[in-house]
Amino acid sequence: MRSEGGFAAALAAGPLVLDGGLSHQLAAAGHDLDDALWSARLLADHPRALLTAHRAYARAGAEVLITASYQASFEGFARRGLDRAAAADLLASSVRLARRAQPDGWVAASVGPYGAVLADGSEYRGRYGLSVAALERFHRPRLEVLAAAGPDVLALETVPDLDEARAMLRAIEGLGVPAWLSYSVAGTRTRAGQPLAEAFAVAADSAQVVAVGVNCCAPQDVGPAVRIAAEVTGKPVVVYPNSGERWQPASRSWQGRALGPAPLAAGWVRDGARLVGGCCRVGPAAIAELAAELTALRAR
Repeated sequence: MRSEGGFAAALAAGPLVLDGGLSHQLAAAGHDLDDALWSARLLADHPRALLTAHRAYARAGAEVLITASYQASFEGFARRGLDRAAAADLLASSVRLARRAQPDGWVAASVGPYGAVLADGSEYRGRYGLSVAALERFHRPRLEVLAAAGPDVLALETVPDLDEARAMLRAIEGLGVPAWLSYSVAGTRTRAGQPLAEAFAVAADSAQVVAVGVNCCAPQDVGPAVRIAAEVTGKPVVVYPNSGERWQPASRSWQGRALGPAPLAAGWVRDGARLVGGCCRVGPAAIAELAAELTALRAR
C-alpha cells in the first residue's frame, strides 16, 4: 500500500481511505470517555483498547489511521500527575499503536486545536483570546514529540480559527514531516466565522502542507468546502465529516438520520478530494462502505 514517494505521492495517486471516529469505536466497545483527556486517557489506562479500535478500522479498509493524540498535551497529562517525560512517551505511543495496528498503512498523528485541551467545547468556537505566537508556543512541543515518533503525516485537525491555523503552520516548520490542515466548519466559514477561501489561503504556499480540507462537520458542508479548497490552494483535499446526526443535550441522545461518507464520496473525489473518511459517529461499517466505493472509483 505504501508508495516509495511517500505520503504526498500516495495522495496524488489516491483517493485514500481514512478511518472513522476513534472515540465512536471506543464508546461502542464500552469504554468511558467522559474525561478531560477524552480518548487520550486510554494511552495511559488501556492502550490495548486503542490498538483494537485501530485494527477495526484497518479491517474495514482504512488505509490511513489517525492517532489517539487529538486531546493529548503536556498540560493535560500534567493535570493527571504525569511529568514531561512520561507525557512525551504517551504522545509517542499514540503513533506506535497506530503503526502496530496496520504496519503497511499510513499513520497520521492527530494534533487537535488548543480548545480541545480545554475540554470545554471552545474547539468549536475558536477565538480563545490568545495571540498567534502564544498558540504556536503551545503547539510546538507536542508537535516535536509526535514528529519524532515517525508518523507519515501530521493531521492538524478540527481547527476552528484562522489565527490558530497560522500558529500551527508556524509550529510545524522544520519538523520534516508533511501535514494536512483541516478546519471544522459551519457552511462555508470556519467555526470562528472566517470565510473558507481566506482560511485555506494561509496554507496555499506551504510546501509542508500536502492537503487541506474539513472534518467534524455536517456532510452537506463538505462539497462546497472541497471546491473552495481545491480552487484556492491547488492541493489535494482531505474530508472526514460527522455522520450528520445531531446531539440533543436535553435528552442526551443523538437524533436525525446517519449518513456515511460513501454515498457522497464520488462527488467529493470528482471535485478534488484525495483523502476521505469519517469523524464523529462514523464507525467501521461506514468506512467499509466507503472503502468499497473508493476502490470502485480507482478501478474506473
